[in-house]
Amino acid sequence: MGQVGIVYRLMPTGVEVDMKAMSEGARAALPAVAKLRGMQIQDIAYGLKALILAIQVEDMGGVADQVEESLKKVPNVESVEVIDTSLI
Repeated sequence: MGQVGIVYRLMPTGVEVDMKAMSEGARAALPAVAKLRGMQIQDIAYGLKALILAIQVEDMGGVADQVEESLKKVPNVESVEVIDTSLI
């Protein structure tokens, strides 16, 4: 089995959300099967920002769903979207 790189976009519940706290929460919420390879805060519009996470996982069924479900539980996260997936 190989490795898969997944890029997630986490949208906050509003412009007032502390993105640093949200990024720390996302880092802590990742399951042991996921390795964080990169994180950045991206400006969207009108003060709204998104948290972009680059994650590496084993290429096996259900792992991406497990990571996504754990990220949805981070406080102040409104939505989690996969924006890119590729084999490494």
